[in-house]
Parts: sequence; C-alpha cells; structure tokens
Amino acid sequence: MRYISTRAKGDDYFSASDAILKGLAPDGGLFIPEHIPSIPESFTLTEGAWYAMYQALLPFFEGDELENDLEEICRNAFSFPVPFHADGGKDTLELYFGPTAAFKDFGARFLAFSMEKLLRNRNENLTILVATSGDTGGAVASAFHGREHLAVKVLFPEGRVAERQHMQLTGWDGNVSSYEVDGTFDDCQRMVKEAFMDESLHDLSSANSINLGRLLPQMAYYVYASSIYKLRYGKDPVFIIPSGNVGNATGAYWAKAMGAPISRIVLACNANKPITDYLSTGHYEPRASIKTLANAMDVGAPSNIERLFALFPDIEAFRANVSAYSVSDEDIKRTIKEVYDESGYVICPHTACGERVRRDHVREENSVVVSTAHPAKFNDIVEPLIGREIAIPKNLYEIMHKPSRAEKIEADYHLLFS
Repeated sequence: MRYISTRAKGDDYFSASDAILKGLAPDGGLFIPEHIPSIPESFTLTEGAWYAMYQALLPFFEGDELENDLEEICRNAFSFPVPFHADGGKDTLELYFGPTAAFKDFGARFLAFSMEKLLRNRNENLTILVATSGDTGGAVASAFHGREHLAVKVLFPEGRVAERQHMQLTGWDGNVSSYEVDGTFDDCQRMVKEAFMDESLHDLSSANSINLGRLLPQMAYYVYASSIYKLRYGKDPVFIIPSGNVGNATGAYWAKAMGAPISRIVLACNANKPITDYLSTGHYEPRASIKTLANAMDVGAPSNIERLFALFPDIEAFRANVSAYSVSDEDIKRTIKEVYDESGYVICPHTACGERVRRDHVREENSVVVSTAHPAKFNDIVEPLIGREIAIPKNLYEIMHKPSRAEKIEADYHLLFS
C-alpha cells in the first residue's frame, strides 16, 4: 500500500509509516491512500472491537514496516469499550470511553504507539505540533505523555475551550508543553502549517486529524460499528456525524468505500458553515471560525476538506455523497433538554448537533448519531439544561486535578521555538 498527497501532480509515493511520521506531505497536502482497499474476507466480530479494528487497518499497512507490529499496537491503543446506546435502531455510538472521554482517544493513542515504535526502531526524535479547538489536544497530550523520542507542543485558542477541556490541555509536564494562543482555532492550525513549511525547522510532525495515523483508526471504528449494527438490526445505518475539521466524517467515507455496511453519511455542523454553504452554492470559501457551544467543531477552514475533495472532486459528486446541516446554539440547548426529558439520556453539545440533524433531516428508521465526547466535559452547558449534576468519569476526574501549566503567546509560530 502506497500513499500520495491530495495535491500530488507527480509520482511521489510514501509508505504508511513515512506518511505517519511526516504528518503533512512535502507539498503541503494531506496523505491519502493510492487506492481504498476492501475489508479483508477474514474480517470477524467474534474477537471484540480492537481486533475488528486491527483487521480493518491491516490492508492500509500491507508491506509496511509496522505491519507485523500492528496487532500489538491496536491491542494497546484500543483498550476501552465502543458501545452503542440502543434505541430501537435510532441508536447512538458512544466513542468517549477512552482516557480523555472523547472520540479522539482512538486516533491519538494509535498514533502515539505507532510513532514511538517507529522512532525507537529508527533511533530518531520528533516534535509533535497539535492545534486543538477542544478535545484533540487533551487526547494527544494524554496519549503522548511520557513516550520515548517524542516531544509535544499543544496549541489552543484562549477563552474558546470549556473549563474542563482547559484542565485536560494544561495538566501535563515532561515532554508535553501547552500554549494558550491569542486567537482562534484557525490561527492555531495556521501556525502549525506555517511551522511545517519553514525549512529552517526540522523533525516536526502533526497529531491533528491531518495526520494519516489519526484518521485511519476513525475509519476502523466505522467498519466495526456499522458491522455490529448490521448484525443487530439487519440493515445498513445512516451515520450522522458531528463535524468540525471533518476528519471523523472522512474516516466514515473511507470505511464506506472499503465496503462497510453504511447506507449514507450525514454531517452535523454548528454555526460554522463552510461545508453547508459549499453544498448550497457550489463555491467553497474558508472563513474565520465562530464561537459556539459545540466548541470542538468551531472550525471555519476544515483541513480534511482536501481529503473529501479527493474522494468527490466536483460539486456534483460532492452533492451526490455528502449531506450537511447547520445547528444553532439554541437548537443545541433545546436538543439536550429534549433528549433528557424524553429518556433521561444525557448528551454533550456536539452529540446534540447530530441528534438535532437526525430529528429534523433524517427520515430513515435505521440511523446512528456519533457521540463524540462525555457530557461531563461540558457541565457548565449541560447541567443547567437538565437540572442536575453529571457524574464525572474517573479518568476525567484524575486529569482535572493535575496542576495547570500553559504559556500564553501571540498567534506567531516562531514563539513556539524561542
């Protein structure tokens, strides 16, 4: 299996391992597989989630130096449950049982174990730059903390993350440093990209969803989850995915292209609408991000749109495969309360975007809303709406009680290296 850049115009090919270590292609594009492989014929659900995900990933590492280590990496990285909240076919996939109570634990842990293995074998060191609008930075900091041959710099926008997310971003020491940037998430993401393009800086990589090693595990849990759903209900589900930087949704499209039993994919966006506007106008225009209650989705220039454009290169193909709807803050609050009043089920603001889209726009009976974070991470939003406190998961409680360490900087990537 070989990988190319989304901007490739020549014959530059890369292995999976090299793509993971580089993070960004030399031309500034994102790595994509030369072709999407099929799910292996030997695929089985009988050995549990981590093994199913390992099987889904294996074709992407065919002939790679990590191929023989992949089973061990998956066993270690995916060591937590991947449950459904079942509701008669209108189910919710709960992806927040990892160490930082967010779906990004899957990709961050896979990437950390993979990079550490590769760097140890090569006797090399890397500095990881990661921009976050909320959950990514905490997941990366947790996954990479204490890993050999790796240093991590986490960038997040000042005043734009929830209080408990802030604790997860700043409660680290040793090889993890945190930077509170005077700007938006898009400024943080721009700083990372500019650093990569600075030829005077060396041995840099990324742990954002622009990194192939973050995206592939997301593809793998859609193969697993859709297969479990099909086994349970006998039908292919519609997946409704809260979307910001669009890596999670891209993983679902790759899973569907592999042959996973997915009927269609719907993106649930907040007030940041570059994708919904592209669908309506046919003109894609990045813009400054808008602050919302679903802060991890506050992205005005989603990086992974390049990967979606690689799959669906013109507006007709895009419209034929991608549906997206925007959800306001008022509708987020209304949905959290509505769901709780109906069933006692508590959801976070991002999951509420998905649930609102399901209720307003998805007519199929068989559907899955992807729940991306534990609602306890957003207690200041959720608890007043449901009228009670939310129990804090043990892993989240432990991180919350670590000392906070962060350096405040302007939106200039040079300050990361001064």
